[in-house]
Amino acid sequence: MKSGACMIKRIITLALLAVATCAFTGPAAFADSGNIAVGVKAGTLGFGGEVTAGLTPSFNARVSYNGYNYNGSSTQNQIIYDYKLSLGSFPVLLDWYPFEGSAFRLSPGVVFNNNKISATGTSKQVSSYVIGGKTYSTAQIGSLVGNADFNKTVPYAGLGWGNAVGKDSGLSVVFDLGVMFQGSPTIALSATNPAMQNDPTFKASLDKEIADVKDKTDKLKYYPVVSLGLAYRF
Repeated sequence: MKSGACMIKRIITLALLAVATCAFTGPAAFADSGNIAVGVKAGTLGFGGEVTAGLTPSFNARVSYNGYNYNGSSTQNQIIYDYKLSLGSFPVLLDWYPFEGSAFRLSPGVVFNNNKISATGTSKQVSSYVIGGKTYSTAQIGSLVGNADFNKTVPYAGLGWGNAVGKDSGLSVVFDLGVMFQGSPTIALSATNPAMQNDPTFKASLDKEIADVKDKTDKLKYYPVVSLGLAYRF
């Protein structure tokens, strides 16, 4: 476990150092040698833009920003949750091309993560809620409001195809496939009726409801990343 944590720290450090090198050297230095590219992409992290800088023939550094809002609904224990998934991420990646002349790459790094979920829950039954196995009237509860937050700085491991600053690049296609390890979400849930906030029986019921919701959202702790984009080298 300790060696795995050390490896993650090394990956994050390498990615950050690579991007810091790009930042302090300045884009103009890379532009003179054709070693900088900009791009647009779309995928499971949303829509975004990306900058790639070539460090050596085998290594590139990439930074990007992605975002998107998605609205949906889900039912749990006869409660309909209308939710908004807000995607927001800032990946910092180090691309390694292990095979000379190939566009295949391995892309470890770190993601500054602002993914979150907000939701409002209403009962399918007009006059009552069943929360944590206990029945409450609609007048007692009002509605349920909640949110789910994830870890803010998380490791990323991926692979892909395409070298935006390769010698044959001009306009190129880039593809990424990976996993963002954002961890289990922290979930908060409460009733809109303030009178219920200090009710110990309701708090116990709410804890059971949160546990049920968490069973559904825990699958998001390993967030799949698939993206396709276009890049242009200067």
